[in-house]
Amino acid sequence: MANFAKSHAPQFSVDVYQNEYLPEGGREVNAIVTVTATGGGTIGSAVAAPVYAPGHGPSAAVAIMVDCSGSMDYPPTKMRNARDATAAAIDTLRDGTHFAVIGGTHVAKEVYPGGGRLAVADARTREEAKQALRRLSAGGGTAIGTWLRLADRLLSSADVAIRHGILLTDGRNEHESPEDLRAALDECAGRFTCDARGVGTDWEVKEVTGIASALLGTADIVADPAGLAADFTQMMEAAMGKEVADVALRVWTPVGTTIRFVKQVAPTVEELTDRRTEAGPRAGDYPTGSWGDESRDYHLCVEVPAAGLGQEMLAARVSLIVPQPDGSVQNLGAQGLVRAVWTDDMTASTSINPQVAHYTGQAELAQAIQQGLDLRKAGDFDGATAKLGRAVQLASASGNADTAKLLAKVVDVVDAATGTVRLKAKVEEADEMTLETRSTKTVRVKK
Repeated sequence: MANFAKSHAPQFSVDVYQNEYLPEGGREVNAIVTVTATGGGTIGSAVAAPVYAPGHGPSAAVAIMVDCSGSMDYPPTKMRNARDATAAAIDTLRDGTHFAVIGGTHVAKEVYPGGGRLAVADARTREEAKQALRRLSAGGGTAIGTWLRLADRLLSSADVAIRHGILLTDGRNEHESPEDLRAALDECAGRFTCDARGVGTDWEVKEVTGIASALLGTADIVADPAGLAADFTQMMEAAMGKEVADVALRVWTPVGTTIRFVKQVAPTVEELTDRRTEAGPRAGDYPTGSWGDESRDYHLCVEVPAAGLGQEMLAARVSLIVPQPDGSVQNLGAQGLVRAVWTDDMTASTSINPQVAHYTGQAELAQAIQQGLDLRKAGDFDGATAKLGRAVQLASASGNADTAKLLAKVVDVVDAATGTVRLKAKVEEADEMTLETRSTKTVRVKK
């Protein structure tokens, strides 16, 4: 699955930020692991999509799933904007990319090319696909699991390095049980990545963010359907920039050491602990999805056996691997070491590494927002005020200006430094949903 083009494969590096010093009896070791991929054919800035000679990009397949349920007709501009956005995404496909368009209701329909296959992007197929979009009309229910299963069938038919889905919905998943959706996500996890978008305000945030989380993609709200084309173009550009699929963090720990958690902490908070797959004695793999030219941060927390003063040990070794179809793995050649050193120097053993402190705060920020909004919905306004006040305080202290702006649409900020806030009497539904959807977005440590 990961037979990526060698001439353009990015180089991976691993950097570890930690305070390795523990007091006597200390057992918890925290480290921030920064993984960076560079040089994968990118010209210009690290956020630009790679520029390739014709036919030289990594082989990729993309399935675009468009909600065609009845509610997409209210207002009628919503369906029109969805068609235009899908057309814009198709225009962004690199020549040679395999692709399909799926219309989703209580069933999943192949809109283009049909016949259980994928088209290969060129001027003709892009034009045909855009013609086929005119047949998209709204009517029926919503069963997202069926859309994902069809996408999986189509994507798996191509022998490509990168498999990616883009999913747009405007409503709740009312025509299948939560268990059906969960089963579909479990089946698709690790087979393709998927970005999910909610348009308007009648969809369920936890549903859409849950889809993106399970399939290692991004989630966002497009409150105004007029913004869909720009968002779809950006998503497709990001998908076209991916060059290595199925990268996993392999974490090895010595005898007696327990992994407490592994989580991605930038650019978003994503819990990976329970996604571990065993990889031989005392090693486990944590999936990270597809990579282009980019950098991400992970928080690793391990518990080591107690040791005497002056002793030191390797607490964990982090490397990067790509599973191969034959069951072997390709090692990407980068690794980082997490250490533990026991000392009676109180200053050394009690100082918290700034990266660890920062991301512990960012993870708490995401949790405080989600808990605060849940309490607000449940009518516990005192509890909501306390949690959202703490979120304002954390956003302010860490310099997370985007999240601070979103919070200010839900609460009146009296004093950001102390987290003193008042709940707003009236909050626009789109503002509340935007805050919840983007609550896991983090900022990096200010240098």
